[in-house]
Amino acid sequence: MTDRQDQPRGRIFDIQKFSLHDGTGIRTLVFLKGCPLACAWCSNPEGQACSAELVYSRDRCLGTSECDRCIEACPAGAVGADADGKVKIDWQLCDNCGACVCVCPPKAFEVSGELVSVDHVMRVVEEDSGFYVRSGGGLTLSGGEPLSQGEFVRNLLVTARRRGLDAAIETSGLCRWETLAEIAPLVDQIFYDIKCINPEKHQRTTGVPNASILENFRRLRRSFPGIPVIVRTPVVPGVNDTEEDIRAIVEFINAAGGAASYELLPYHRFGEAKYGKLGKIYPLKDIDPPSEERIIALRRIAARVSS
Repeated sequence: MTDRQDQPRGRIFDIQKFSLHDGTGIRTLVFLKGCPLACAWCSNPEGQACSAELVYSRDRCLGTSECDRCIEACPAGAVGADADGKVKIDWQLCDNCGACVCVCPPKAFEVSGELVSVDHVMRVVEEDSGFYVRSGGGLTLSGGEPLSQGEFVRNLLVTARRRGLDAAIETSGLCRWETLAEIAPLVDQIFYDIKCINPEKHQRTTGVPNASILENFRRLRRSFPGIPVIVRTPVVPGVNDTEEDIRAIVEFINAAGGAASYELLPYHRFGEAKYGKLGKIYPLKDIDPPSEERIIALRRIAARVSS
């Protein structure tokens, strides 16, 4: 089936099926590129930039003694060899043209960030419609920050609603209020991240202030009290893992009108390997995940959120 040419396009970096943790039932997650935050603990660094990016998996490389097609193909001279005979990338020179992707036999290169239509996404999502019906599942938009592509997300959610699909969205809340207000009535659930209340700490660990994030949450609860909002906090040692940190978030949520629930997500390092593939340094390489005892104690405080 040919996609309609008049549809808005959006840039995504993954579609993940059979998720059980991002909304009710069995869900398909669509990950959109572009995020105004740069959280030190981000597990999807490929979702931060709005544009397509080169990804290089060194472990797949055959070695330059076996193959040097990528070196010859790179018009920017960004591909060379390291001391171990593997390909290395000069990320300052790389312009993400993708020439190396086309010539690499073991697919050590790929471009993250495909420009797709609403029809394309819906075709993939609806492949599992039978699972949604039986489990109460559906579509969840994640990222990156989905609301950084507001027009595309709105069209996607309008189509999902027209076809009877349950829809949820995961957001940092850092967007224009008008965008959030336009999207909210089109979803059945909103997962809203609140990292910490302290503005200086938020700026230092995410790269942005949190004033508009908190204000958008207040307005969301006032304007759409009937929409279930699940607040989430990634618990990161040294950032927001004290009882005072979580208590401050609970007090803020309750003062703003409460939430359907409040979830604490223990920090993990599952995304660490992605940073090297993008030519980036993982910021929290010396930080260990919080202990189970610490999470249990913090969850007792989180349970005080009013619904």
